[in-house]
Amino acid sequence: MLKFFTSVAIAYMLPGIALFAQKQNFDMVSYTAPKGWQQQQNEGGVQFSVTDNKTGAYAIILITKATASEASATDNFNADWIKLVKASVQVNDAPAMQAPAKEDGWDIISGIAHYTDGAQKGLATQLTATSGGQMVSVVLMTNAQQYQSELLMFLHSLELTKARQSNNTATTTPSTNIINASLTGKIWEAQSLEKQGAAFGSMSGFYTGGFWLYQYKFNADGTYHFVYNAASAMATNPVNVLQYENGTYTVNGNSITITPLSGANEEWSVGKINNGMSAETIRKVLQTRVKRLKSTTRKLEKITYPFTVEYWQGNNANALCLKHTQDTQREGSPGQNDQSCFFEVAPTKTAMPANAFK
Repeated sequence: MLKFFTSVAIAYMLPGIALFAQKQNFDMVSYTAPKGWQQQQNEGGVQFSVTDNKTGAYAIILITKATASEASATDNFNADWIKLVKASVQVNDAPAMQAPAKEDGWDIISGIAHYTDGAQKGLATQLTATSGGQMVSVVLMTNAQQYQSELLMFLHSLELTKARQSNNTATTTPSTNIINASLTGKIWEAQSLEKQGAAFGSMSGFYTGGFWLYQYKFNADGTYHFVYNAASAMATNPVNVLQYENGTYTVNGNSITITPLSGANEEWSVGKINNGMSAETIRKVLQTRVKRLKSTTRKLEKITYPFTVEYWQGNNANALCLKHTQDTQREGSPGQNDQSCFFEVAPTKTAMPANAFK
């Protein structure tokens, strides 16, 4: 199963759904079509649709044929969003983008937006996969929640043919000097925005202003800094959680050993959140630490990670991926891929508390 498509299905969260059984294939994509939906196919793609003639409710699924493209994953998504979504319905806002993903050689970008179609209002979701000079998109559109379960089951069933390795992907080499050079002097970041998924009957949910963020920095002198910063807008009395540590690291081939020497876990008060604030304004409030409420000594965990540094087209950035099979304070529990990936960002985006890392 294409894990990223499954993760995007969280936007259509429904518990206890069984998947359809019979798989079909179209070009680079395999899937299970919703039972009873109409199918139309031509050279450019295949479309499934269903309509309730009594209520005017409808849902559409479109799978495009893979086409040649040397553009980035983001550019490919934007091009198909204009061609497949905006050319069909009125979309007033930019799509809410999901976290990019990479699987079986594909860089995958997805976005969700509300639209109007005459007097009807609906939700459009697009997923675009790019690899090896080719791209493919899947689009889902519906103006009713009655088709929510069928769309979710379709998303769960999606799989892509394993892509050829792109020439743009560059993994690390066994040379310690080269690996050190690729790590040092940069900010490596993983971040996400808090989202309320099922509130008020919304399939796509809405962003609350909450956030979480992880950052590493590896210095040329063999020291490192790590910080975790998060705040939830959904808490009754929101606080800014700040966890950080510093120490030393060594690289041996494609493994890195992290040895923390000191650190702390803190909670800080934030400003007041008022009704009517935008998610962006709430986030600024939550990111501003006002007064330290609590500070405890951090558990120091020495761990060796196998790692890679790869270029991800979907992010237009290098990614540092640390493989781990045990729980850590830094990265938490291993995910399905047993690794945590952090993207290279501008040094000015550092969230490191300056007074903690002198």
